[in-house]
Amino acid sequence: MESNFGGPLGTLVAGLGMGGYYIGLVWINVLLGVVLTPFFIIPLTWLQDAMAKRKAARQG
Repeated sequence: MESNFGGPLGTLVAGLGMGGYYIGLVWINVLLGVVLTPFFIIPLTWLQDAMAKRKAARQG
C-alpha cells in the first residue's frame, strides 16, 4: 500500500507541520527572552547603584 500526499491533503499536512514548527520557534524564543533578561538587568542595576554611591562619596 502506497502513501501519496501529493495533492491538497499534502499541502495541508505540510502547512500544519510548518505552522506548528514556527509556533514552537516563537514560543521558545519568547520563553528564553523572559527567562534570560533578568540575568542581564539585575547586575546592571547593581553596577548603577555602585556608580551612584561612588559619585555621592566623591561629591561630599
